[in-house]
Amino acid sequence: QVQLVESGGGLVQAGGSLRLSCAASGRTFSSYAMGWFRQAPGKEREFVAAISWSGGSTYYADSVKGRFTISRDNAKNTVYLHMNSLKPEDTAVYYCNADPHIATIGSGYWGQGTQVTVSS
Repeated sequence: QVQLVESGGGLVQAGGSLRLSCAASGRTFSSYAMGWFRQAPGKEREFVAAISWSGGSTYYADSVKGRFTISRDNAKNTVYLHMNSLKPEDTAVYYCNADPHIATIGSGYWGQGTQVTVSS
């Protein structure tokens, strides 16, 4: 069992930055691939970024590539999403996901989400 708690969301102006954190419980955090997803009102949840268990491989949605960076600190059981050059279309609830395999990221365990609102 893995429990995930996201934090760091908030209201920011377009062009600004935020850093989301996802703290995981359990001693096996380092064996899980981690991902960030988001869901805007009236839309389906979509993939944002993922990172392998070692941090050696990262993947991004085209819409955030070059603006967002995913990272992890296995000693702190935490994964981060650094978001720069934010746009109003980035407004959504952001969810953290843990999965044993990077190929199936989006399955496994979910956090409760944190709201990000970008004003124009």
